[in-house]
Amino acid sequence: MTWDLGAGLDGRVVMVTGAGGGIGSATASAFIAAGAQVVAVDLDADRVRAAIGTDGVEPALALSADLVRLDTHAALLEQAASLGPVYALVHCAAVLRRRADVREITEEDWDAQLDTNLKASFFLCRSVAESMRASGTAGRIVTFSSQGWWTGGFGGSVVYAASKGGIVSMTRGLARTYGPFGITVNTIAPGQAKTSMLLDDIQPEVLERMTAETPLGRIGEPGEIAGVAVFLASQHASFVSGATLNVSGGFLMY
Repeated sequence: MTWDLGAGLDGRVVMVTGAGGGIGSATASAFIAAGAQVVAVDLDADRVRAAIGTDGVEPALALSADLVRLDTHAALLEQAASLGPVYALVHCAAVLRRRADVREITEEDWDAQLDTNLKASFFLCRSVAESMRASGTAGRIVTFSSQGWWTGGFGGSVVYAASKGGIVSMTRGLARTYGPFGITVNTIAPGQAKTSMLLDDIQPEVLERMTAETPLGRIGEPGEIAGVAVFLASQHASFVSGATLNVSGGFLMY
């Protein structure tokens, strides 16, 4: 094994969803730097190209897809497979509907977050795992949870946190199901990071309190989370499965 962070990723096909977002675009760029053929997926492929292009790199494929539409998953895999067997799925796509008060949450808010964050995640992960199983690929699946899976959400983020708790449980179940085929499944639980999901519409005093409660005294950079995803997909993590990696600067400890 070569002792670089992305050992085993050179030339491999890696699908990154949510690749137009802060963590997603940083993750796609990190995998490109590790030598992977990145299939970058988001609602808008142009947004993906613009986000990743700021790092001076380009994905092998940039694809538009609404992952809530389960009938899009097979087409995504077919397009990715034009580059070779999919070796890793790094599933960053998620949505947060922040409400000021739990009493403001609507049924539509619930459905939108659970459909995107949990339902679409399960079916996409299963589709990719089954493609790995069929091709005999001992691949990697990396999902994204949140520190909220452990702490619970407050106010209007209760639904988001519930969906991310489901991701942890789902990840463990998939790790047990697909482990016999050499497929590892892990999840990353980020803390506060410099992304639009955190910073848009947040009250300054709330952000200040979160920063003060983080032992490292700051919020994270998307690239600091992306490196963990590269590690989990690399040969270095070949005996890691069913794990939830806490990347929160010490805000959450367990």
